[in-house]
Amino acid sequence: MKPMLPSLTFEPPIHPKWLYEVKYDGFRAILDWNSQGISLTSRNGKPLLLQFPEIKEFLLKFEKQFKPYLPLQLDGELVWLENTYKANFNAIQVRGRLKSEKKIAEHASHSPCHLLVFDVLIIAGKPLHTIAFHRRKKELINLFSKIGFSLDIHLNNRQFVQHIQAYSNFNELWEKVVLYDGEGIIAKQKNSLWEEGKRSLQWLKYKNWKYVSCFISGYDKINGYFYVAVYKKNTIHGIGQVLFGFKPEEKQALHQTIKQNILSEDRQIIFVKPAICLEVKYIEIYENQLREPHFDRFRFDLEPESCTYDHFIFSQKNLPQDMTITHPDKPLWENKDILKADYILYLREVAPYLLPFLKDRLLTVIRYPHGMFGEPFYQKNCPDYAPEFVQTHSADGIDYILCNNLKTLVWLGNQLAIEFHIPFQTINSDGPSEIVFDLDPPTTDAFHLAIDAALLIKEVLDRLNLIAYIKTSGNKGLQIYLPLPENVYSYDDTRLFTSFIAEYLTSKDPNSFTIERMKKNRKNKLYVDYVQHSEGKTIVAPYSLRGNVHAGVATPLYWEEVDGKLELGSLTMENALKRIRQHGDPFKNYFQTKLIQQFRPVLDFLKKG
Repeated sequence: MKPMLPSLTFEPPIHPKWLYEVKYDGFRAILDWNSQGISLTSRNGKPLLLQFPEIKEFLLKFEKQFKPYLPLQLDGELVWLENTYKANFNAIQVRGRLKSEKKIAEHASHSPCHLLVFDVLIIAGKPLHTIAFHRRKKELINLFSKIGFSLDIHLNNRQFVQHIQAYSNFNELWEKVVLYDGEGIIAKQKNSLWEEGKRSLQWLKYKNWKYVSCFISGYDKINGYFYVAVYKKNTIHGIGQVLFGFKPEEKQALHQTIKQNILSEDRQIIFVKPAICLEVKYIEIYENQLREPHFDRFRFDLEPESCTYDHFIFSQKNLPQDMTITHPDKPLWENKDILKADYILYLREVAPYLLPFLKDRLLTVIRYPHGMFGEPFYQKNCPDYAPEFVQTHSADGIDYILCNNLKTLVWLGNQLAIEFHIPFQTINSDGPSEIVFDLDPPTTDAFHLAIDAALLIKEVLDRLNLIAYIKTSGNKGLQIYLPLPENVYSYDDTRLFTSFIAEYLTSKDPNSFTIERMKKNRKNKLYVDYVQHSEGKTIVAPYSLRGNVHAGVATPLYWEEVDGKLELGSLTMENALKRIRQHGDPFKNYFQTKLIQQFRPVLDFLKKG
């Protein structure tokens, strides 16, 4: 069966009678489950289960639950998830080319793919092709619910068949797709029918294009492609070929200009000197070439020398188009090979995980205008030269920055704001949004004290049925977070609990832990800073860098990592991103926990005592 396909649009398809889904970049796949068994077939009719056995193995675990709904046919996308809104096309291509059964089994076990389902075509033998899309979607949600499947997409979920949610608000979904660097959106008319093999205007794909400024380096006389390139240092570096997007008159003008700039030619290609600059939009880089390139516009305002490989690298991360990164080659650390460009790209990639913690919080940053080579300074007040898109909020006579979007985060990065410190509540909260225990050992050599304290606290929290998250401070300590529902508890309430835990630690091991605020009186003990958890105080945000020698990151951890093997020196900018790619975000369920945290019974008990 040939699947129904969407048509490409370059205009946002915003209409009240449309629904919107994330477009994932993988293999279109139709799942059939009937009396002959389970099959998974690609858009081109290729069987997929031999290459992706984890899908069938997973489904068979739920054979009993699915039985009442067979025969069943589902439409979806087979993907290797990079995050909730993005699939990695290169990774699934690698999977698709594997031939060795052993290698396939290893990948299926350690790096499984997911079938993301967006439509149901047959259920319990009844065809649904001729009913409206929004009704089919309800049938699909009902099926998942009755089987007991989650309706949310999770990167590390061992539920290998997941559901793609439909949104009614285009902008709400688009904001998430851009933040997570997803491929784009599929827009579907609510009343659209499923039409086999048709590329329909009732389904539209709107892509999250990246843009690169480049120049033409050659022309293919056989197939009409224009070769495009950038300068990598002083060498011409080819980045691909472009054919689509030109108007006839634009192509004609290009051919004339190429004739005037010929360097040489062979039977197939005319090579030209760099002269014609243009902007090309593309989806991603695949095998060192632009994927799905389209001509966007000529750049008569540019010289070829300004079309550089560095700018090309920035374009791959889909930074805000109208922002200029100044001095990208500036080194920031003495003993680390980290340039300003590297730091900006770090912020771009970590943004989906950092921004939720900055949202609506009065921000204090520590800026390092000369990197670690000069003096830093604290900044609370928003500077006069801040662009209009930077939101602010006034409190205590200070005009604080609110870092609520990617553009503001990148702008702060360009200002070399290295450390992001936030209060324990948002501007919309009357009390604390979380409890945080700051476990601060006297030296890095005494880090084991922070581990010991964290594990003792975790034992107590488990007994009290409280859910906690842990991260490093980025310096020498650990910080434990208990998410709380908004506008429910006061700082007086939380002080009862933090002082209780502090007293418990100091009584459990008075030789290791102290609540003594004077450093000279601590005698190399770990300081349990429960007083710091109060209104107006701040703590470093998860995934913020620190201005220390090893470029430490306030790194979220999994609790099973908190043991004697944990090394602070390895939790750096580069490794923070590797951890997310390989293991996901340990704080991914943080905000959902606020709704289920059972803090009230604990507080009531403490108040009685």
